Amino acid sequence: MAKSVVAGLDRILTMELVRVTERAAVAAARLRGRGDEKAADQVAVDAMRQELNRLAIKGTVVIGEGERDEAPMLYIGEEVGSGGPDVDIALDPLEGTTICAKNLPNALAVIAIAEKGSLLFAPDVYMDKIAVGPGYPEGVIDIDASPAENIASVAKAKGVPVEEITACILDRPRHAKLIEAVRATGAAIRLIGDGDVAGVIHTTDPDETGIDIYLGTGGAPEGVLAAAALRCTGGQMLGRLLLDSPEKVARAATMGITDPKKVYRIEEMARGDVLFAATGVTDGNMLAGVKFGRDSITTHTIVLRSSSKTVREIKARHQDLEKF
Repeated sequence: MAKSVVAGLDRILTMELVRVTERAAVAAARLRGRGDEKAADQVAVDAMRQELNRLAIKGTVVIGEGERDEAPMLYIGEEVGSGGPDVDIALDPLEGTTICAKNLPNALAVIAIAEKGSLLFAPDVYMDKIAVGPGYPEGVIDIDASPAENIASVAKAKGVPVEEITACILDRPRHAKLIEAVRATGAAIRLIGDGDVAGVIHTTDPDETGIDIYLGTGGAPEGVLAAAALRCTGGQMLGRLLLDSPEKVARAATMGITDPKKVYRIEEMARGDVLFAATGVTDGNMLAGVKFGRDSITTHTIVLRSSSKTVREIKARHQDLEKF
């Protein structure tokens, strides 16, 4: 993409993305703690789609709510925007539907926009992931190394004992051996029930979140979103698709994936110029959730850009309640 177009993306979209995630977050937040995951997700999808269609882009959803027959809105391949530069879009209008339904921490509305052809077209399968934030030498993590080796490597690079490292892992039965291996090193673990995009993003600011490294398997689409965020901060991430059946291998092949065992570097999951935005739905380690006041609504958002490594944190008070 020409430089002039990239500059246009920065000028027009950096702040416009905030409105997209704000609207989705506010819509979902109205259903916090109601126990209805589908309803919360649907209102977030509707709000995000409406706002996306106001953007001056010609966007194609490459990571979305599912295939066209599964998701009536924001499905993979859907085109959004009012016209403009061609871009790829990865999104999750409500990352952590269960979290929102139970009103637990770290539910987010998230989106990433990149130059056309820059985001990995990932099938809806599991991905083995490992990630750390910025400030570490290249190669500090290795997806084929043992948990003990990776924990020791990060501790050495950080200049602290292993006991001062905290790993974030999804609390799932499939991670029992991983959890056991990490605890055997003496490192601490932050178990999360859902929301592995937030889990990976937490590595970007260990001083604030207390998370140094993310380990384990989770959704591949969420992996692409997380990679987009880390690209913007200078973090490192590696991912490998878990294509453990002929059907999954064949499905991946239709999406252009020819090497089922390939390890994807962060630059291969989210290339070029990337913009990323996330708004808190519920209170979390990095972002406050939506607050409903008598006369206003308050939101907390981060907006990131890869080419400049800019991190903008936006706390907004919305007094025109009719817009929400």
